Amino acid sequence: MEYDITTCQITSEIVNILAAIAESIGLLEGVNLIRPNTRLRRKNRIQTIQASLAIEGNSLTHDQVTALLDKKRVIGPQQDISEVQNAITAYRHLAEFTPLSMDSFLEAHGIMMKGLIAGPGLLRHGPIGVIRENNIFHEAPHWEKVELMTQALFKYLKESDDHPLIKSSRFHFQIELIHPFIDGNGRLGRLWQTRLLMDYHPVFEYLPVEHLIHEHQREYYRVLAKGDDTGDCTDFVTFILTQIKKSLEQLIEETRGVTLTAENRLGIANAAFGEKTFSRKDYQNLLKTISTATASRDLHQGVKLDLLKRSGDKRTSVYQFKSIKE
Repeated sequence: MEYDITTCQITSEIVNILAAIAESIGLLEGVNLIRPNTRLRRKNRIQTIQASLAIEGNSLTHDQVTALLDKKRVIGPQQDISEVQNAITAYRHLAEFTPLSMDSFLEAHGIMMKGLIAGPGLLRHGPIGVIRENNIFHEAPHWEKVELMTQALFKYLKESDDHPLIKSSRFHFQIELIHPFIDGNGRLGRLWQTRLLMDYHPVFEYLPVEHLIHEHQREYYRVLAKGDDTGDCTDFVTFILTQIKKSLEQLIEETRGVTLTAENRLGIANAAFGEKTFSRKDYQNLLKTISTATASRDLHQGVKLDLLKRSGDKRTSVYQFKSIKE
């Protein structure tokens, strides 16, 4: 018997979010900031681990997770400490996992849940329930279906022509629906979505999407439950893509603090404006932190370097990036 994964409608809202995500990635590419600096990567990794585990009830703070990352002694519940140590190991080896391999997925679970449950890295062989809001009990699919359902999910990853952002979000939802393990399903679903997205674009390795999910945890569980009840995960996919979009926007804001050259700033503008005409004010609004004088110097340099063409008089000048053919 084959199992179909939960339906997802490609709405205009989803299409618009995908376009916004692509634009943000383009802005980061324009200034070679796809891989954040070491300090920001470390900060984002700590946020990711702390938030993903906090969603599951882990009590350790950002400072405590930081200390464990630095291999310092931390006072706290041993279960929580072990969860963080395991997650640090799993995320450290993230690039080594094979995203389309079910065996690699099980290996990641084994690392994440080592010493925390019986049989880490093994699919469950018994019933399991999920407690929703107001203590409503929901039973996950029968354990005898789990292996076939998980295999069908990895088959979908390999064969579907869905956009990678949608595919990874549907995978995340489906792992929560199947609950293939006795514990650790949520943190594995989030980790594996990150691993899938890394193959789409390297910026996702250190993007702390989990931090925003944690901030909107109630909505996260609401759209999960709705998808489970209706057999349609459109709202969940929309929610996850929205958090990805916001996380990229935050990364852009954080990297604006990096000292950029005029060439860097023109690269950002090229990615944003394309072949559309724009004014000096438009250029300033895009880059926000630069002065009028800096904007004028940048645009003058762009014209001088033959990157831009200018039209209009001094007060009403508009600019346009030249295409490669020109």
